[in-house]
Amino acid sequence: MTLSSPTRRFGMARYRWMNVGVITGSVLMCLLLLPARLPGMELLGVTPNWLLVWVVTWSLKRTQWEGAIAGFTLGILQDAMTSHYPTHTIGLMLVGILTARIQKQRFIQEDFVSVALIVFGMVVLAQTTMACQVTLHKLLQPQSLYPGLTEIWQQHQRIVLSSAILSSLWAPILYYPLNRWWGYFEQRTAPPVN
Repeated sequence: MTLSSPTRRFGMARYRWMNVGVITGSVLMCLLLLPARLPGMELLGVTPNWLLVWVVTWSLKRTQWEGAIAGFTLGILQDAMTSHYPTHTIGLMLVGILTARIQKQRFIQEDFVSVALIVFGMVVLAQTTMACQVTLHKLLQPQSLYPGLTEIWQQHQRIVLSSAILSSLWAPILYYPLNRWWGYFEQRTAPPVN
């Protein structure tokens, strides 16, 4: 055991706590931005899906399991802010799993265009999952307060296109700093090479 071993462990613990703070802070920021209607962040009454962008950013360099857990957790948080049905959890879990499954070395270059395209596709997936849930609810309970099936899918087209465009355009704002931090964190906490 070397003399610098306790110092190294203290430094690693400090970086781990900083990482917990960055993760928690960025998720809280995304939760606060969800209901915000800031100039330039709204198109046809729809705003970017910040939690979905966070799940994509997280899942790009992680396993399917970690992506699913992130999607589940953020979906529960979003449901707590809005309504429990239709749930955001299913869509965000699918986003986390599928983003992690993408063969990063083959398809993704570390640039903003790749991330924007992935976010665009994942917004379409998540919003379609939500529309399917609303459709199923309407079919099983005809007296539900949701509009008719035709109107559900007409609104879905408007919502999915607006959300996908905005989310993919704003994705680099969240992706770049988080990706840089996680790269730095991995570098600082990697075991020393002898």
